[in-house]
This record gives sequence, C-alpha cells and structure tokens, in this order.
Amino acid sequence: MTKKAVILLSGGLDSATVLALATERGFDCAALSFRYGQRHQVELACAAKVAAAAGITDHRIADIDLRLFGGSALTADIAVPKDRAEAEMDAEIPVTYVPARNTIMLSFALAFAEVLGAADIFVGVNAVDYSGYPDCRPEYIKAFETMANLATKAGVEGRRLTIHAPLISLTKAQIIAEGKRLGVDYGLTSSCYDPDVHGHACGRCDACRLRLKGFADAGLSDPAPYAGGV
Repeated sequence: MTKKAVILLSGGLDSATVLALATERGFDCAALSFRYGQRHQVELACAAKVAAAAGITDHRIADIDLRLFGGSALTADIAVPKDRAEAEMDAEIPVTYVPARNTIMLSFALAFAEVLGAADIFVGVNAVDYSGYPDCRPEYIKAFETMANLATKAGVEGRRLTIHAPLISLTKAQIIAEGKRLGVDYGLTSSCYDPDVHGHACGRCDACRLRLKGFADAGLSDPAPYAGGV
C-alpha cells in the first residue's frame, strides 16, 4: 500500500527538491502552500507549476495573512537586505525571518496529514545555507515532531507521525545536484525575496545570492529568470 505524505511546497528550490525526493521514496504526495501576505507571491505560481510537473493532484493553498503581525521584510514595509556577503548574512537572524512561520506552516501540515491519514510530512528546511533562521535547525524539527505526536489523535492512538527534513544537512550545491539527479526543473522555481513585477528574481537578496552561489558551486547555471539577466 502506498504511503501518503504532505509536502510543504513553497515554490522554491528546496521544496521542489523535497517533493522529488518524497516521490522517489514511493510516497503518494499531497502538497500544501501558503498565501500569507508575502511580498514574493510569485512563489505560489511557481508552486503550482512544480506540483503540476510532478503530477500532484491534491495541491492546496492556505490563506493566513501574517501581515496582521508584520515584523518581517516579507510581510511588512521593511526593506529587503541586498548585496550582503555570507559573513554578514550569518552575523544575526535577518529581517527576512518571518516570526513563527515554520511553526505555523507545520501546524497546518499536521492537521492536513491527520485528515488524510498520512503519517509523514516533508519540509525543505536547511541548516547549512539557511541565513540564520532558528526554525530551520535539526533540534527544532525534532521538537516539533515530539509535540506533534503528543498533540494529535493519531499520535495518542499510536500512529506515529514523522517530520522529514532530508535537506537539513546539505549545502545548496548538494541540494541542486540531488535535484538535477531527480530531474527537477529549477526553471519553474523562485527563491527571491523581492522579485520585480514580472516575477523575475532580483539576484541581490540573501536568498538569490545563496541560490546563485549554490548553482555556481555545483558547476551549473540557474535556469530561473533574473531581472537584468543576472
């Protein structure tokens, strides 16, 4: 019997790779994306393309407006940092961190999984090239999994839920190499925090710089569109 899984699908490079990995492992995947008031909503169009390319028939978009709280360059009128060196990115938790975002999204995925009867959730967090986000660390994923099995009917009844973070210890170059092996079309994805009106990546924000470095380190060219042809 095929196992069901919920994939958190942002439309970015990492989540597209995770979807391909889960599919390779034999899971019947349902995808969950979020319209949360993010300035880079082009990622939702990308998520739809990635899901369609992977043959996903159950792709849902949850509406949760985190602009109600703000506190992030992605959900408030705060400038997105540009042209930063890696050392500067690593110096502190960046202003692009969205308060409690992964906790909120994993909670929605947990509810979705329980309704579907799925015992597995896949998320594309990464603790190597992750720009300092606290909710991308292995200890966070482990703690959420523990909480999930305490807080759900499925967990109490002994149907243990597992949170998979298969990219958590990989560099961006390693993630890209794995995605290429799996046939992921990265031209369908967007990682940019501040795309232009056409959805083209800026090439200058932290996410773009980490992505471009990853492709360079992997000896590949990024097929995604960039403003000014970066």
